[in-house]
Amino acid sequence: MKPSVDSNPTNSNPTATTGSAIAVQIIPVTTATEQEWFLDVPAVVYANDPNWVPPIRSSIAKQLAPTNPFLQYGRLQQFVAVNRQQGNPSLLGRIVAAVNDRLIAREGQKVGLFGYFECVPDFAVAKALLDAACEWLRDQGMSTVRGPIDLSTHNNCLFLVDGFDSPPMMMMPYNPPHYPQFVEQDGWQKAKDAYAYNFPLDKPLSPEFEKGYRIALKSGVTFRPLRTKGDGFEQDCISLYNLFTKAFSNNWSSTPRTQEEFLEEAKDLQSLVDPDVFPIAEYNGEMIGFWMGLPDYNIALKHINGKLNWLGILKFLWYRRQIDQGRVVAICSLPEFRRKMVPLGLIYLGMQGGIQKGKPYKRAELSWVYEDNYPSRKLIEASGGTIYKTYRIYEKALT
Repeated sequence: MKPSVDSNPTNSNPTATTGSAIAVQIIPVTTATEQEWFLDVPAVVYANDPNWVPPIRSSIAKQLAPTNPFLQYGRLQQFVAVNRQQGNPSLLGRIVAAVNDRLIAREGQKVGLFGYFECVPDFAVAKALLDAACEWLRDQGMSTVRGPIDLSTHNNCLFLVDGFDSPPMMMMPYNPPHYPQFVEQDGWQKAKDAYAYNFPLDKPLSPEFEKGYRIALKSGVTFRPLRTKGDGFEQDCISLYNLFTKAFSNNWSSTPRTQEEFLEEAKDLQSLVDPDVFPIAEYNGEMIGFWMGLPDYNIALKHINGKLNWLGILKFLWYRRQIDQGRVVAICSLPEFRRKMVPLGLIYLGMQGGIQKGKPYKRAELSWVYEDNYPSRKLIEASGGTIYKTYRIYEKALT
């Protein structure tokens, strides 16, 4: 349903023009109709962008629903921007302000978050949205705001700042160039950059990686594919959760998910996994490392317009046959097993799995890696990866 002139006038903020001819009205989302507007915004912003891949609409709605476990330790407010100058107001943008109490406890500072940001190319609209989010966060007692982060870095986060010439891979962010320009114009500062690495699969790995794999085997490490069915899948996911929590517990601006949250996300990916590009490393029966590769299902999702109804499912099944690339989401090894060459062994097996006969993959992307994660970057670059996209998270003091 499209916005109407007399919709919710009592809970709307005053119009903000900020030097623009557009009359921007920021509405806190409180009704089902306004929630539909919120979900409609991306289709307006990206109407003519050939690289945009519509997110699954139901997935975004689920993240913002009252049943999201995030609300057990956080709170949020959605906002939508509309143009009230026209007889039938049009959608201009959206934003979510959020407080993650676990992140505050970990970092020891009152840091709030903004995310789910989308905006037409008008600075007045962007500023009105950012101001609304910041004001809400001030009211919550926050002293700093950081973003874009969609509630957690385990969800979508980061603005693309370089590499706009190709579509995003699965579960990676994408945005127009004016997003980072607008937040910088509004006085936001870079907090941290992250990179996506390109891996062409037509070039052989250095022999050092196969050698590392052989050393790992001689050290007592065993390798196998992720199990994708029945109890085996659930058992592997519990092991993955424990390993994720242990290995990535100190990631910047991040807090561990609960096992319930992790398993729920894993179930959504269960049917999408290619076990040949998801090798597991074990030692004495305990998972100690993994290479998490996934086919780039964005190639198929691009054609379903964000809706997994019966027609969307048929289109997805048809277009998934065109997938010829994949994304490496993470390479993980417990520190005490790095000398046993487990990371090199996982990279060797993951790449070999991707190029074996019958596989469609022509290239892979490893994303994302923070700019100051030098050990991982060194390993990735040694295996042939080159930076081809740059992303950024911003911060601003709430004065």
